[in-house]
Amino acid sequence: MDFILQPWPWFIGGPLIALSLFLYFYFGQNFGASTNFETLCTMAGAGKVSDYFKKDWKQRDFALLFVIGLIIGGFISSTYLIPDANVNLNPTTVKELTELGFSNVANQYFPDEIFGKNAFALKGFLILLISGILVGFGTRYAGGCTSGHAITGLSSLQLPSLLAVIGFFIGGIIATWFIIPMLF
Repeated sequence: MDFILQPWPWFIGGPLIALSLFLYFYFGQNFGASTNFETLCTMAGAGKVSDYFKKDWKQRDFALLFVIGLIIGGFISSTYLIPDANVNLNPTTVKELTELGFSNVANQYFPDEIFGKNAFALKGFLILLISGILVGFGTRYAGGCTSGHAITGLSSLQLPSLLAVIGFFIGGIIATWFIIPMLF
């Protein structure tokens, strides 16, 4: 049981991801989380507002199972597979985050400054709203999300996916080193 409560090593997680990807390829589907959001918007009637969503969602009904699996898997892992709320962070990271104004660093996975009551304050709300818009725009502009490009695209040796993944990492570095410190 102790093994289940610890992060799984690469030699278990990697083959499980590869198996999932193989099943997607075998059944002629592409893997990616952002496409599932597109499917949900199509089902909700977004095609009445934008031609982009005028698609037959029944061709992607398997995507709904993926979303349901994400929700169930997230619940199971957060409820039963996290032994405690402490996060094993480098002491330098803890110091830097504390200097930026974050409290409870390394004691919780989701900082209260972003996901707590502050998310409903104007600053927190704007951070989440603008971030969501940028992520949504970026995934559509790049032709997919980090999951789709990094897992499906790279495994099938697609150059656009390699460029997108490089862009995702550059964006993450810029956000981590420059944008987030300016916000906090």
